[in-house]
Amino acid sequence: MTTARKIASFLLKTKAVKLSPDKPFKWSSGWNSPIYCDNRITLSDTEARTFIKKALAKAIKKQFPEADLIAGVATAGIAQGALVADVLNLPFAYVRPKPKEHGMGNQIEGKIEKGQKVVVLEDLISTGGSSLKAVDALREQGIEVVGMIAIFTYGFKVADVNFEEKGVKLVTLSHYNYLIDEALQQEYISANDVESLKKWRRNPAKWGI
Repeated sequence: MTTARKIASFLLKTKAVKLSPDKPFKWSSGWNSPIYCDNRITLSDTEARTFIKKALAKAIKKQFPEADLIAGVATAGIAQGALVADVLNLPFAYVRPKPKEHGMGNQIEGKIEKGQKVVVLEDLISTGGSSLKAVDALREQGIEVVGMIAIFTYGFKVADVNFEEKGVKLVTLSHYNYLIDEALQQEYISANDVESLKKWRRNPAKWGI
């Protein structure tokens, strides 16, 4: 089994991903969605946590060998980022959505230095908006962002456009298509569900309306 399929299998096994085409979830954006993903749940499963940690580290070594800093996106990317930084024996920092309103007012927590080459680590990519705000914050501090890595992506076209416009290379371990294939193989969903799930990915804002 490929890494992408194995990750998809772990997401289903740990119930980090829930698929419900008939009773959709409501996202904070207002979208109706047949899928809900919370990759933090994989942290509670030792087999999944270890596999994902090693897979992220291996991908970073291959795709971003020049990296000398790992930065997690708060909050979901913090734990995964710290685990991976430990495997790679690299420094770790994390980026808040906005600066703290008290204390030092930091948005980036951890020791960073201008000129460092960072890989930003995220658990999940939807549109990429919040993830790319972390990239902006790092760049403002003189950090060179060599790329971003994530466990899973929905594969929205808007995300591809957003990352391209920011000039950020994105690497993900698994993808929505692998998840649907694995869910069908495990009989988690039926063949009749597949077309509805694919339609959602093509136009999530209009799906279910």
